[in-house]
Amino acid sequence: MNELLTSFLDSLGLAWWVEVTTDSPRCVYYFGPFPNSKAAKESQAGYVEDLEQESAQNIVVKVKRCKPKNLTIYDDVADQSSRKLSGILSSQF
Repeated sequence: MNELLTSFLDSLGLAWWVEVTTDSPRCVYYFGPFPNSKAAKESQAGYVEDLEQESAQNIVVKVKRCKPKNLTIYDDVADQSSRKLSGILSSQF
């Protein structure tokens, strides 16, 4: 029953999602859908822990109602630019 409600809410764009943004890699991840914000908040720690184990940097978490088109958005151009800049800066020291 809960899955049916969640699917219905998701189809209307009213389900809750955990949005996780990282700077390295430069990504936005969506985890969900959840029937309410409480369920989403209870799940967010596990997602953050997984990303920390993968050495993600500057992790920002938001719980919100949305309907993401993609569950992972990777900004490879910005990620490559920041890596090049980091390499340039580190070679100056």
